[in-house]
Amino acid sequence: MKRFLALLLFVSLCVQPVMAADAGQEADRVVLQEEITGEERNEEIEESAEETAGVEVSAPSALLMEASTGQVIYEKDADSKRPPASVTKIMTLLLIFDALEEGKIHLEDEVTTSEYAASMGGSQVFLEPGEVQTVDTLIKCISVASANDACVAMSEYICGNEEEFVARMNARAEDLGMENTHFVNCNGLDAEGHLTTARDIALMSRELINTYPQIRDYCTIWMENITHTTKKGTSEFGLTNTNKLIRQYEYATGLKTGSTSQAKFCVSATAEKNDMELIAVIMAAEDGKARVQDATALLNYGFGKCNKYQEEKMKNTASIPVKRGEQEEAGTVQKEIFTYIDTTGADLNSIERKAVLKKSLKAPVKKGEKAGEAKYYLNGTEIGSIDIITTEEVKEISYKSAMWNLMEKFLL
Repeated sequence: MKRFLALLLFVSLCVQPVMAADAGQEADRVVLQEEITGEERNEEIEESAEETAGVEVSAPSALLMEASTGQVIYEKDADSKRPPASVTKIMTLLLIFDALEEGKIHLEDEVTTSEYAASMGGSQVFLEPGEVQTVDTLIKCISVASANDACVAMSEYICGNEEEFVARMNARAEDLGMENTHFVNCNGLDAEGHLTTARDIALMSRELINTYPQIRDYCTIWMENITHTTKKGTSEFGLTNTNKLIRQYEYATGLKTGSTSQAKFCVSATAEKNDMELIAVIMAAEDGKARVQDATALLNYGFGKCNKYQEEKMKNTASIPVKRGEQEEAGTVQKEIFTYIDTTGADLNSIERKAVLKKSLKAPVKKGEKAGEAKYYLNGTEIGSIDIITTEEVKEISYKSAMWNLMEKFLL
């Protein structure tokens, strides 16, 4: 018995250091993991700092986007809701051009100013009740002089009243994925709940300039006169662009400024250089000078950092087999040209494309149905893809069409 107890004591003395050592090793592993995690965090912070090195934005909220791809190049508190002031008018202009595109209104249409429209304060062109202006002139008044009265006149002409027009503004915003936006009016005058974000402004700006590039013909006007014709007679009124970047920044193409006591100074500035267009959104800058400086800094940063790759033309794609169709296969095409914005300085000539089609489609097949993807790789990493779609409709085979196919094969 004594020998047995002595043996147990010996074993316990030997095992305890080993267990302690194991526990120590486990503790070391935990500490090591924490150290690695900490290093990774530091590296992420350093990488983030490197990405924004060389650009300083004083405004509390900003975002820089490449227009053709929608790629965000820089952002600073881009999802905080803030009053947008007259930058709101980007959505107003978008709906005006939607109505023009749909044929609901025309540039030469004459619009009569209501008493309500004429009563708007803030930036205006001093339309009088009963005054008539063309749609084309009112677009100039909105784009160049940021005219609140012209906005309301157009909203009433398109929808009958401003409330219905604003409802359409909010619906359009929802369709564009502007998740943090709510409009209360069509001109941007301060109102409770009238809020958006730098990211959402970039989204609607991109939609406007990409869908209706003719907006540049209006928002790049520096000075122009309009004619007021009222009961008092005829007089000339000068429009001067509120966007000083049009004169101060050589690559500027637009788009819209805004300022109120609550919103401070905002801008959605667009500029194009070397076939690349950027959108710089600044919100709540302290003054007009800071707004211009911030927008200029962002645009210069983007043009200096970004390299654009774009296919010269779309590659041919193979036909895809169709099961139980009136024809055995359907033609395909790549949906659009592939575009990529690089900010790392990589060799874009090394981009590779791989087209991957589904094995087959089952009839009926609609024209424009997805048949596969063209995937793009840079140094082995996928950087984007474009859908490959069908170019024709293929109906499901019927007894009659099957017999005709059989006869054709027999005759051949």
